Amino acid sequence: MLQDRNYSHCDGSDAESAPAVDIAVVGRFHGFDLARELQRYGMLNTLLSTYPSRYSNRWGVDRVHAKGEPFLEVLRRFGGRQKLIGNLKLQSYVATRHARNAARVARSSGADVFIGWSGSSLEALIAAREAGKITILERGSSHCNEWRALMREESRRFGQAFDEMYFFWQRELMEYELADFISVPSTFVRDSFLKHNVPAEKLLVNAYGVDLGAFRKVEKTDDTFRVINVGGFHRRKGSHYLLQAFAELDLPDAEFWHVGSVSPEMRPVIERYADERCTFHGHQPQDQLYKFYSQASVFALASIEEGMAMVQCQAMACGLPLICTTNTGGADLIGAEGHAGHVVPIRDVEALKARILHLYENRDLAAEMGRRAQARVSNGLTWADYGDRYAANIRRIVAERAQDGAAVGADVARANEAWQS
Repeated sequence: MLQDRNYSHCDGSDAESAPAVDIAVVGRFHGFDLARELQRYGMLNTLLSTYPSRYSNRWGVDRVHAKGEPFLEVLRRFGGRQKLIGNLKLQSYVATRHARNAARVARSSGADVFIGWSGSSLEALIAAREAGKITILERGSSHCNEWRALMREESRRFGQAFDEMYFFWQRELMEYELADFISVPSTFVRDSFLKHNVPAEKLLVNAYGVDLGAFRKVEKTDDTFRVINVGGFHRRKGSHYLLQAFAELDLPDAEFWHVGSVSPEMRPVIERYADERCTFHGHQPQDQLYKFYSQASVFALASIEEGMAMVQCQAMACGLPLICTTNTGGADLIGAEGHAGHVVPIRDVEALKARILHLYENRDLAAEMGRRAQARVSNGLTWADYGDRYAANIRRIVAERAQDGAAVGADVARANEAWQS
């Protein structure tokens, strides 16, 4: 559901001296949040999205900056359902058509910086580089080689075939090479790129944010210990491991809530492990999620691969401690182990059980960790904080380019860690 919100803006007094930025994104992701925050700094030139341009002000982006590709959005949302063309062919078409549209923007725009999303930016990156612009690639998940290895193994464990998606794999590898910088949301993602020989100075680490107006704690109406999980219930999310852990604990006066869609592949898992203590609420509007978070005791996420799940920040803003895997970006959000939650290895049902049981048996500690979580997101993990860090990175990169003739990224590593201090 699209929500109207009011956002404050800076006065733009330094807009004339600010670097100009073009952003191109398929769908929305956090592209509108980034655009809004760069607009606050007077940096936003163009936001190209598959969303109709008239929707931009619902996320605080002035319509004058917005260019829409609604035909691609219709294809992306409904083409696969209607079986107009094969789903992979459809995704490929949307990605390349968007990238070519973004390339036209990059060629004609007077912006200094181009930011595009991985998998749908190849042609635009080429055009932007030819135009002498600084290029930043947004990658929300681990390096595509790491992602493939993790998901291939999970498919094998599930006894299912893995879709190699060679088209997107090859595009992404070329995008990694072409981009001057790659912006990633967590140290987990950064480390995956380092593992695959991407230079550290090319990586910008910047944790996503949360809208504190939309996600807030309200009073819990009962004393039931409740584990909540929000998002898709499927393989990549490790949903089967989490439900198995809850079921095997068999705790009195405890419940499991899932909010979001359920993949058909998970139906046998639900039939095996779910009982009357497990409630599947289905998809819910974003503006209602805080009510579900607030009735829980702990947020748990067992993902096999996820760069930084934004639902973790949302849960923390609603006063919940986290239990998450190493591959969710949650370790960056929690800080020190045990401060605002716990981090466990992927696919480790026993570790999930141990952490859930610990918080079940220590309700006061769980509540205190939830208060710490709420304080942590309020000071450094809002969208404004995200925008501040992004704008600082852009200014630094542009200054380095002007001074040295190339974006050398001399002090990027220090900037990457600054937000955690």
